[in-house]
Amino acid sequence: MSKVKEGDKIKVHYTGKLTDETVFDSSREREPLEFTVGSGQLIQGFDKAVIGLAAGESTVANIPCAEAYGEPREDMVMSVPKDQLPAEIKPEVGMTLSAGQQDGTQMPVTIVEVADDHIKLDANHPLAGKDLVFDIEVVSIG
Repeated sequence: MSKVKEGDKIKVHYTGKLTDETVFDSSREREPLEFTVGSGQLIQGFDKAVIGLAAGESTVANIPCAEAYGEPREDMVMSVPKDQLPAEIKPEVGMTLSAGQQDGTQMPVTIVEVADDHIKLDANHPLAGKDLVFDIEVVSIG
């Protein structure tokens, strides 16, 4: 029976949870996730967790934040003058915006503070600093 190795294209079903059991994502109600193991498409800990599994096998992967989205970085939090926002946007803490990068790509940012003259934006991944738990089932290999 074939076992998952780096470079294999596989399909998996998964449920991602925080360590307090809060579910943040799941493929169970949709098509399985397809990816190439070790390609950098997914977090490092997820890639490691599927190595050695056969189709039909499952695992529970406890992934420390260092192998997931890393620790939050202070350099990813920035203050922006309110007058740089489009007039139709009324900023609120927790709101997600899209910020343009120098290379033309868009990056999601979350408003973490609203003051009279500025807002503070956090570009860290929402799961940065969190240890994650994934229930993973390999659906197919190849």
